[in-house]
Amino acid sequence: MVTLETTQGAATARADTPAQLPPPPLRLQRPALFLDMDGVLAPLASTPDDVVADPRRTASLKSLGQRLAGRVAILSGRTIKEIDRIADEAVASASGVHGLERRRADGQLLRSEPDAAVREAVEAFDDFARTRPGMIVEDKTVAAGLHFRGAPTHAAAAEALAERLAEETGLSLQPGNLVIELKTPGSDKGTALTAFMNEAPFRGAIPVMLGDDLTDEYGFQAAEALGGFGVLVGPPRGTAARFGLPDVDAVLDWLDRIEEIA
Repeated sequence: MVTLETTQGAATARADTPAQLPPPPLRLQRPALFLDMDGVLAPLASTPDDVVADPRRTASLKSLGQRLAGRVAILSGRTIKEIDRIADEAVASASGVHGLERRRADGQLLRSEPDAAVREAVEAFDDFARTRPGMIVEDKTVAAGLHFRGAPTHAAAAEALAERLAEETGLSLQPGNLVIELKTPGSDKGTALTAFMNEAPFRGAIPVMLGDDLTDEYGFQAAEALGGFGVLVGPPRGTAARFGLPDVDAVLDWLDRIEEIA
């Protein structure tokens, strides 16, 4: 089983996290919000394409951006193109593919050069999925994803394949919620959050990261290091987050009720 602690360069989650984390405060001092997409802003679905724009989510994000003077960013394993599709282009600042793509608040788009071995990983994942119905391969150019939500009995084999390829190619191994990715090394959600915090309009604010997955632990730790905190969405587990919310609806309710204080 792949865990956060076994991945290359992985962050370490707290082992002593209480069974139920307290909800995050509603009154925040000059917050900068960093939000994961799947499992946080949008419910998990059988396939990546099944997640679509939602009027309530779009309205919440637009209102939040106005209230916080643009200090809102979506940090996702999806590409920025997919982020915009699902968020209905409601957020200017976004980071895709675990920090390998990043769009600044001023619209400037930054992309890492893809490692040549990503092509090898995509081809290996395609070969693996061809004889296993329900598997989905994602080619993100800078990363290759293998989704096994539709074929959970093949999870162990998928993880073993990804681990072997990571050792052979030097690509970074990134486990997720019923998905595993091999990506160009060098970035994660924590590095993306830190980069945003060094730019307008985030500079000088207090970072708050909401996430549900192992990939979000990097963001939780980066937020904590910069004087903020993480919010784990979903069932309790070992985590670097200090607060928790049960599900997507609770996240949207919380976003709608946030009050910024001086």
